[in-house]
Amino acid sequence: MLASAAKKAAAERRAEKTASANPQTHAAQELDKYEAHDSQWRQIGLDASARHALIDDGLFSVSDLRKTSLAALKELDGMGPNAIRILVAEMKKADLSFRK
Repeated sequence: MLASAAKKAAAERRAEKTASANPQTHAAQELDKYEAHDSQWRQIGLDASARHALIDDGLFSVSDLRKTSLAALKELDGMGPNAIRILVAEMKKADLSFRK
């Protein structure tokens, strides 16, 4: 019985090592990270690069945008002019303003 447990543990270690070496598995884990937080950004029509930039900066909803300035938002990698227009419009709809 002990040999069986050891074999099972060794098989699990090999599977983990293979998964960590497999870029597709790592990419899937990264996508899961974003999917857990980007539903509001998807609803307002932001593209993937803008959504990822916001999430990487800790901004998960329109109300979180109050924590940052418009200038800082424009500096995020992946944030294009269309995404800025969408976010400014959403902030106005919600009657919120960016940090000065």
